[in-house]
Amino acid sequence: MTDPQATRSPDGAVVASALVLTAVGVLMNYSTTAALEIGETLPPLAVRHAAGVAFALLCAALAARLPLRVWESSALWLWTGSTALLIATLLFGLEANGARRWLLIPGLPVAIQAAEPARLATALAVAAVLANATPKSLGSRALLQRVALLVAPPVALMLLQPDFGGAVMLCAVVGLVLFAAGLPLRTLALPGAVGAAGIALYVAVRPYAQARVRGFIDPWQSAHDEGFQLVQSFVAFGRGGTFGVGVGNGLQKLDYLPEAHTDFILSVIAEELGLVGVLGVLGCFAALCWAGLRIARHARQPFPLLVATACTALVVVPALCNAAVVMGLLPTKGLTLPFLSHGSNSLVCSALAVGILLRAGREPSGVPRQARAATGTRRLARA
Repeated sequence: MTDPQATRSPDGAVVASALVLTAVGVLMNYSTTAALEIGETLPPLAVRHAAGVAFALLCAALAARLPLRVWESSALWLWTGSTALLIATLLFGLEANGARRWLLIPGLPVAIQAAEPARLATALAVAAVLANATPKSLGSRALLQRVALLVAPPVALMLLQPDFGGAVMLCAVVGLVLFAAGLPLRTLALPGAVGAAGIALYVAVRPYAQARVRGFIDPWQSAHDEGFQLVQSFVAFGRGGTFGVGVGNGLQKLDYLPEAHTDFILSVIAEELGLVGVLGVLGCFAALCWAGLRIARHARQPFPLLVATACTALVVVPALCNAAVVMGLLPTKGLTLPFLSHGSNSLVCSALAVGILLRAGREPSGVPRQARAATGTRRLARA
């Protein structure tokens, strides 16, 4: 017999939040890029972003229709392909601003930023491995070694680009998936300590990372150097006040705020839509997080629970970190704001994550829960 909830519709909060964020992203991309391309009725960058939105919506719709067993069975193949893209990027990618993160594929109108699909594919692969493990093997050395073998190659390749922020985001997402799987906290403590030591070591040996930390600690002291981006972001927040100066009327995007249409688009929102606009954006991410965890909490099998947790984290964790960066709570990392920042790579991968999340909410749930799924559900409920 099939449970009546098995055919329940996709969670409306996920759909509504993602669509509102995407719409705000289209509006703010037009406002920001039009200022960079004066004289253009339809700025090419804004048109390209709109085309990316259309493709992302198509990807989300297709992902929501595919049964989760398809994602589970193909997870390792997707991981292999994304890792190969990271290797190709390292060997043949375009170098810009001291980093090699983009790969031109003949015949494609856009360059691929391999770190984006690599995070999604690795999260799916880890979820598949954990879902197929027996309850007794959870936390065993053999299982943790399998997870480490999935995480270490993409993290190492990202660090070689270098893409420190992307590597940290991937580790954070995998850590949340392990937590949802029911892994004991004492088992997670050692990898967490190793990761913290690795971050400290990376900053110590990378001059550019040291400069970012200095700019974060005292941005006003280096307002014309390392702290320039953060100071200009503060100015944008200050000018916006409560209700903003109006869409299109912002000044910081006029070559004052670097990467205004990508990493610092939330600063443009703060200036043009004010505190109200920023809280609205953060509220949408909070609603998406709540709805995604609710989908995970109602899952009856391990893979839907873990993949729902992973897809929620893939969207929410970068959003929180991006917001923390532009507000001066974290050093600058070069992270995009999902659904809002310019760039098709992040947009499409975020849309795929939302589509898979919606599919997890529609999977049949009438079968009894396995013990590990129940453990993960209790943990999510407490969290």
